[in-house]
Amino acid sequence: MAQAAAERAEAPAPAVADPAPLGLSAFALTLFVLSFANAGLFSGSKIVIGLALFYGGIVLLIVGLQAFRAGNTFGATAFCSYGAFWLAFGFSLWQNLVPNNIALGYFLLGWTIFTVLLFLYTLRSNIALIIVFGLLVLTLVVLTLHFLGVANLLVIGGYLGILDALAAWYTALAGLLASGKAIFSLPVGPMS
Repeated sequence: MAQAAAERAEAPAPAVADPAPLGLSAFALTLFVLSFANAGLFSGSKIVIGLALFYGGIVLLIVGLQAFRAGNTFGATAFCSYGAFWLAFGFSLWQNLVPNNIALGYFLLGWTIFTVLLFLYTLRSNIALIIVFGLLVLTLVVLTLHFLGVANLLVIGGYLGILDALAAWYTALAGLLASGKAIFSLPVGPMS
């Protein structure tokens, strides 16, 4: 019995996959589809409801919990928070809970402030994350101004969101390639 306990104690812990590529992919696809609607490239944003609730919402929450498990405080904070964002946004669209553009503007203002805080953290990470969060800040600022009635900026916010989704997918692919036996890699520009 003592020998079995000693063998269990010596056995290495199973490797846990990096959840970031999945989280970045879930965020990117959900943002991509919503941003196409915002940019006026197709009519109606109802298609984003399923993505927001399931891929952008539930999957990001799971990714965030896995980041907690891996000891990644930034990843846990970002992925769980944006998972909750997508769940709240998707549920609000689904149930028509947004009474007016001003309410949505203040909702986005809170998320803009939160995203600025995360962006400040990325300044010590890598160029790819700086771009992802920098574009997200710009997207949220523009959309906040639009929904608060400052200027008609929805289309610009849509195109910024598309660029951000592409940057998030690039960063996700870089993470995937770095985690396996890929024949090439993508630079993320680590900060020194």
